[in-house]
Amino acid sequence: MRGTPAQGQSQERIVARKSARRWSARVTKESDALDLKTRVFTQKDPKRIATSLKRSAQKSKRRKSDPYRSAMSMLSFYINRAGKNLPAAQRKRLERAKDELRKQFGRA
Repeated sequence: MRGTPAQGQSQERIVARKSARRWSARVTKESDALDLKTRVFTQKDPKRIATSLKRSAQKSKRRKSDPYRSAMSMLSFYINRAGKNLPAAQRKRLERAKDELRKQFGRA
């Protein structure tokens, strides 16, 4: 039955588990490291994704590491958190954005 705790599970534990699943969305939205442009990870062009992340990282006064590391970290975080739900085409696009980010920061 839907909404009924499984045998041996309390209602509090189920609620805690459901809210814990959404922490990554909150991190992406309220990140203290970068102020990201809206829907930056859904853009079609890897170069534009990388440029936007680079711009955000360089403008940020709250990041804790260098701009390259902050931008790459946010991109990797998004890819990892999306997991199996990220379509293959979008994953490939974001992986190309990583390569582009390395080029733009002179690390390729």
